[in-house]
Amino acid sequence: MRVITGQYKGRHFDVPRTFKARPTTDFAKENIFNVMTGYIDFDGSSALDLFAGTGSISLELLSRGCSDVVSVEMDRDHARFIQQCVSKVQAINHTLIRGDVFRFLKSCKRQFDIIFADPPYALPNIETIPDLALPLLKDDGILVFEHGKQNDFSAHPRFIDHRSYGSVNFSIFKL
Repeated sequence: MRVITGQYKGRHFDVPRTFKARPTTDFAKENIFNVMTGYIDFDGSSALDLFAGTGSISLELLSRGCSDVVSVEMDRDHARFIQQCVSKVQAINHTLIRGDVFRFLKSCKRQFDIIFADPPYALPNIETIPDLALPLLKDDGILVFEHGKQNDFSAHPRFIDHRSYGSVNFSIFKL
């Protein structure tokens, strides 16, 4: 995996082959971040990366100037890998929470400018994630939700955009 642009542009991190995570492809990541730039200024923004997996999105958010990034990942090995990657780039504005995303969403008391959620596509109740995450957005904040092609969120009242890159789909929501 690599960082597309920003302060850590071009940095590569070798994801262990034993990982169960499905990292967002560089092509899809580059394109969705270009779309996100039209909706929000990364510089100085606070961001939340749900189902952080390999940490690819967290690193991209840090690289693009987010002042504060929180990553939530339940898997112990994945969380350790994320921490190692963040340490390699010496980012001090990152918090890793090893735990269940649904519990985090119910107990979190802060709000964010950007929330990125990339759950396993086959996760039960995947369709509930936007409604659980949206209360954590600041005014004018965006939620970027990565999902499979079988999900359609276009009827949601906060839905503003959909992008598809191969089998990767993103729905964007805005407060």
